[in-house]
Amino acid sequence: ALGPIASIEHKPKLISCNRCQYTTEELYVRFRFGKADIEYLVNLLRPKLQHRTQRSHSLSVEDQILIALRFYACGTFYQVVGDYMGVVKSAVCDVVRDVSIALASLVNEFVSFPKDNQIDQAKRSFFLLGNMPNTIGAIDCTHFINRKGRHSINVQLVCDADLIITNCVVKWPGSVHDARILRESTLYRDLQTNRPDGIILGDSAYPLLPWLMTPFLTANTPAQARFNTAHCRARCAIERLNGTFKRRFACLNYLRAEPQKACNITLACIVLHNIATKPPAFYQNEQTGRATRDAIVRHYF
Repeated sequence: ALGPIASIEHKPKLISCNRCQYTTEELYVRFRFGKADIEYLVNLLRPKLQHRTQRSHSLSVEDQILIALRFYACGTFYQVVGDYMGVVKSAVCDVVRDVSIALASLVNEFVSFPKDNQIDQAKRSFFLLGNMPNTIGAIDCTHFINRKGRHSINVQLVCDADLIITNCVVKWPGSVHDARILRESTLYRDLQTNRPDGIILGDSAYPLLPWLMTPFLTANTPAQARFNTAHCRARCAIERLNGTFKRRFACLNYLRAEPQKACNITLACIVLHNIATKPPAFYQNEQTGRATRDAIVRHYF
């Protein structure tokens, strides 16, 4: 069982109240989420975090969420995050650990491979993106945490044309080849056994399979060249995802954490990315143009 977060040595700033002073744009710059999404995260994680906040000087669930979001967004030292948020370094360390575990436990709720009516929508989106037919996903691996003596993790991601992550594998060291990570994954076993109604696009690091299309190493005909062009345009979704993901959560570019904690932080960021990338239709009940515009910015830009 997780232990309680560390008590702070002095009364914290009223982080929750200070948040109210920020506009949605200012919140997004500092935490990568606006007011509506922060409130959503607080309600989502309250059952997992509130039982640790009963002591007189404990941090509220909202404060824990904001501290963790600040760390994910800037990726700096715990001491720097603590100074900014008005808590001590040890509290930041414990909060990042607890919030990351809580978010990582929800990965199966927020990361799911397309099925039923989602498959048709995925195919339409990829066709509009690159004229590639019957495509339901793009796959690639990307390295987090890095070389030069730091722990390195090779993370497999599958995404749709809207950059929503539909499958992830977060457990392999950086030395493991992309093809092996796929071959050892549950996704591979599932799709080998039950061939999907569509194809996934991968680069030449992956094997050519009935459900996994790789480009021609050498295009010998105009048709093969056109296939490669369409494949490249559609598969760029996963490249854009990797770039967007690491820009949104700067902590992933330089994680100072042991492997298990690094994996939990990465999983937490995957869940947060999908929450942040949900379609603008999610905000159909919002009454302001500002909220709709912010949703479009998060989803498309």
